[in-house]
Amino acid sequence: MTIQVKTSAGSYPIYLERGCLQRVAELLNLHRKVLVVTDSGVPAAYAETVAARCRQPVVVTIPQGEHSKQMTTFTYLLERLVEEGFTRTDCVVAVGGGVVGDLAGFVASVFMRGIDFYNIPTTVLSQVDSSIGGKTAIDFKGIKNIVGAFYPPKAVLIDPDTLSTLPARQVANGLAEAVKMALTGDSALFSLFETADLSDPTVMEDILRRALLIKKQVVEEDERESGLRKVLNFGHTLAHAVESVYNMDTYYHGECVAIGMVSMCAPDVRRRLLPVLKRLGLPTELIGGADALLEACRHDKKATGETITVVYVHEIGKFNFKQITFGELETLIKEVLAP
Repeated sequence: MTIQVKTSAGSYPIYLERGCLQRVAELLNLHRKVLVVTDSGVPAAYAETVAARCRQPVVVTIPQGEHSKQMTTFTYLLERLVEEGFTRTDCVVAVGGGVVGDLAGFVASVFMRGIDFYNIPTTVLSQVDSSIGGKTAIDFKGIKNIVGAFYPPKAVLIDPDTLSTLPARQVANGLAEAVKMALTGDSALFSLFETADLSDPTVMEDILRRALLIKKQVVEEDERESGLRKVLNFGHTLAHAVESVYNMDTYYHGECVAIGMVSMCAPDVRRRLLPVLKRLGLPTELIGGADALLEACRHDKKATGETITVVYVHEIGKFNFKQITFGELETLIKEVLAP
């Protein structure tokens, strides 16, 4: 199926289809010079499939992990574009997870004031979340995604078959973001997580489709995150703090979001959420003190003075924005700390 996402500059398609990676040359304009960016954790065959269908491919494989999403890697990719003689008519293709997509998209956004960018996400997390919406960024001075730009891709190609090579922990990591969308906007999707056979490929495809449609609606209504789109930050206030405080290898992003969601929902919602997170193998509490996490939250973009705006789910499928003090946030943080 094709999902069309509208932006202020036009629109772009998301192709969601099993086996569509093999049709990449039909769906994307690769008859030009193409910088294919991937990482060492992505099966090389995926980038090779794309490169084989480009007129003039330049494949760059960066080290796997969040530590690659920084200024040095960003600069290196720009250097490669210059060295290989890329022009405004050429393009960048990301093949991999959110780190690759965020980084490659940001590079495309600034090179010659912007060249075409295509995203081919190969993880659950990037397929349901970061590949749609046009956010690109790198981490800087230890703060996640603080330098970046809104830069919609020309197209997104999602092949669920690429998920077959993922370990179970990575699948759960991505499903955390789909649970987030269900909690804030689709109670039927949440029920699917409670009862469906999540190992069934057709169920996974349905989850991907539902999650993409939720995010499409949100980003179309609020492309620049000035209002409604902030709902996508549900669970992320604490999640980003966890990522800043803990080693990136300790918790994956989706695992941090899972912990963050637990602290930002009503007791009745939490009673249904905890079994779902445990069913997926996601963490629900932290070991450590609240002080460092609270300090990290003060750097959050949603913080203003002594207050911060959070997304709070009071009923499954519904949410509200709440402005709370850092004292109240500390209380919420302590609720997910192991005794």
